[in-house]
Amino acid sequence: MTQATPATNPPLVCWNCHERAQGTHFCASCGKLQQLPSSADYFALFGMPRKLWIEMNALEQKFLQLSWKLHPDNFVNATETERELSLKRSSELNDAYRVLRDPVIRVEYLLGLENMRKEGEHKQQAPPELLEEVFELNMHLEELRMQKKMGEDDPALLEEIGKAKLSLEEKYDALLNELKTEWNHWDKAVDAGTEEAQRNTVDKKIIDKMVDVLNRRNYIRNLVRDVNEAME
Repeated sequence: MTQATPATNPPLVCWNCHERAQGTHFCASCGKLQQLPSSADYFALFGMPRKLWIEMNALEQKFLQLSWKLHPDNFVNATETERELSLKRSSELNDAYRVLRDPVIRVEYLLGLENMRKEGEHKQQAPPELLEEVFELNMHLEELRMQKKMGEDDPALLEEIGKAKLSLEEKYDALLNELKTEWNHWDKAVDAGTEEAQRNTVDKKIIDKMVDVLNRRNYIRNLVRDVNEAME
């Protein structure tokens, strides 16, 4: 499993002055824009560890600062290498900001980095605790579809489906809070800096839980989508 430690990268040799480039974006010796190492990720692009809690105002400010520093307009008179790097880095920065500012996409991205996206993670099986509720809802939806084909309208049925939809939406929101609880566990494990074997065991349990929560959220999201389509 990939090590869940702060996202630092080994120093590279500057393409311009051939000194060891210590910074993430610019050479500390000559100030030239640098190529990121292949191991760099979106967290590293912002100089952050692979932790799931991110202060949004700080992320936005960092994004604005880097956007200005890396903007192609600043490299019009630079070397071709720097112009190309600027275009590439600006695009990477926009992608990174889009991912990291969204809490759920951020978790999914981290799971991808940790090579823990499991086969079948988007499975369509109902969570055990929802089996009875989903079975009843599917019956109501099938009845609603039949009524629509026949041009009939049953306000009582629509009310029941509406109540079920509201219940699902509440569960969907609650799962985000459950996911955030696992963030805290993950971040504490990152901060703890435990031995690799122990950390891997802890990380796997946390990641398994996050994958499970995401699966349940995806299932409920798709179910609510089906309800909306049936009620249109």
